[in-house]
Amino acid sequence: MYVAVAPDSSGGGTIRPAEGSSRHADDLAAAVRELESGRPRWVWADARTAYPPLLRAGVRVARCHDLALTEGLLLAHEGRYGEPRSALAAHARLHGLPVPDDPAGPAARQDTLFDEERAEPDAALLLEVLADQRRRIAALPDPGRFRLLVAAESAGALIAAEMGHDGMPWRLDVHDRLLTELLGPRPVHGMRPARLQALADEVAAAFGHPVNPDSVQQLVKAFKGAGVALKSTRSWELKQLAHPAVQPLLAYKELARLFSFHGWAWADQWVRDGRFRAEYVVAGVVSGRWATSGGGALQIPKVMRKVVVADDGWVLIVADAAQLEPRVLAAMAGDHGLARAAGEIDLYSALARSFGGERENAKIAMLSAMYGGTSGDASKLLAVMRQRFPRAYQFVEDAAKAGEEGRLVRSWLGRTSPPPSAGWRELVSGPEGSRAARDRGRFTRNFVVQGTAAEWALALMAVLRGLLPDPARLVFFQHDEVMVHCPLDQADQVITAVTEAAAEASRLLFGVTPVRFPMEAVAVSCYADAK
Repeated sequence: MYVAVAPDSSGGGTIRPAEGSSRHADDLAAAVRELESGRPRWVWADARTAYPPLLRAGVRVARCHDLALTEGLLLAHEGRYGEPRSALAAHARLHGLPVPDDPAGPAARQDTLFDEERAEPDAALLLEVLADQRRRIAALPDPGRFRLLVAAESAGALIAAEMGHDGMPWRLDVHDRLLTELLGPRPVHGMRPARLQALADEVAAAFGHPVNPDSVQQLVKAFKGAGVALKSTRSWELKQLAHPAVQPLLAYKELARLFSFHGWAWADQWVRDGRFRAEYVVAGVVSGRWATSGGGALQIPKVMRKVVVADDGWVLIVADAAQLEPRVLAAMAGDHGLARAAGEIDLYSALARSFGGERENAKIAMLSAMYGGTSGDASKLLAVMRQRFPRAYQFVEDAAKAGEEGRLVRSWLGRTSPPPSAGWRELVSGPEGSRAARDRGRFTRNFVVQGTAAEWALALMAVLRGLLPDPARLVFFQHDEVMVHCPLDQADQVITAVTEAAAEASRLLFGVTPVRFPMEAVAVSCYADAK
């Protein structure tokens, strides 16, 4: 169902299939294109299902209100994190009806225009849920901030669909050549590449008997037989051992991960027409950060960056926000000393004067404050931070205390942390209570900062999307990094747009602030050259 809501109104035009039959996709796309000229805000039950068919028909929209994402934000704010968030569920709650579970698996990503076997909300239902969401937002302590969060989250839904549709340039010939250099020729299905098999043979030779390096159980048993006790086969634990099997096993694990997660079979599934098309999940992490439901776009190994190559006559604009989370903390806390340091390009160098001139000490202090670190020199450096930057220090301490006490915390715009589980409440009343409380305090301490950093990044992308000249496209996003694929003659214009978008995102969230949010953007033909 497609509902266009005109600006500053609660109703609008509706596009629906003809009664008793499916409307032709081309007719639907043409109708959406016509109404889009009036720049409505489209109200969709879920952009994951509504937008892809339009993109395939060559139609893009400027704005939407994603009811599912908004319902999730509101439920969390009301202390009901995790309850079904679909438009059908929201409508059922409104009327005291049984609440249906959210669709899971393939149904959650269904992108056909119409599915007669699955109930679809009609226009009246969508508008009723929209009105209820607007009412609940208006009743919040700071509705303006929350409206910005909803707008940014919904814009993220559009961007996620567009990036999945457009895809990131991915040279299959370069990918194959790289894999062959690292692993050997592509093996037949079910067999290891030559390099992996050679390393597996080295591991077996070191133990003196066959051992499957993919089997944790066999490895632990083999090491035990050699007089070495292991709790796990994690790399950091293996590196502490003096045994001839360690080096080939570490090399095997690294290459096996590459083979499994970005090998030939992965490319067969995720790369089409020279584009890596991932499935992004907006707010797939509780803090608001994105995740993927397939493809591993957020875990591209550095070695694979050389496979991301711009088309002929095009260029990649790669930009990332320097030291984003400390700058967010400075702006949120209103700490004047930290804000002055955050007005510099290198925040840690500016802070070094307060930490004996050592940049690394300034970095340790900031990260310890945001993540709750206490090891090494952290405690001593945190004492300096508490004295020099009291408001920033107290801001994260208050968030940690709230978490330890089982209370909710919120990001700058109002994203709310999940409530503690019943298991946690039981645990904190027992002998391990102090540790459980501290663990949750570390989570909430970072939630307020990481959640706000995610909001800043969403605002940045939403603004940048509107500034990009056609045919430039956002093709990649990871936490604080964006990538735009554009014609070579648009490179300077896109770099300027990145800078303007960063400034506007900062203004939207924090108003006038001395804190700078620099975005270093570079134009490269290959992603590997950007780092």
